[in-house]
Amino acid sequence: MSVGSAALTVLRTVKAVAWSFIGLRGSTDAEQHAKKLNPLHVIAVGLVLVFVFVGALVLLVKWVVPT
Repeated sequence: MSVGSAALTVLRTVKAVAWSFIGLRGSTDAEQHAKKLNPLHVIAVGLVLVFVFVGALVLLVKWVVPT
């Protein structure tokens, strides 16, 4: 797998997971992603995005609520 192809796969996975987070992925997209994406990559990207989301929420709360 070339570097460009690997980057495209990661980008495609991030896009699929991001759309799933907000619930705007159609059924035809879901079927295409199920065929093209590696489930382990989807799980890894999902976990990373969850940690980023939770971290952003923690930082937002620390910024809004004074100590």
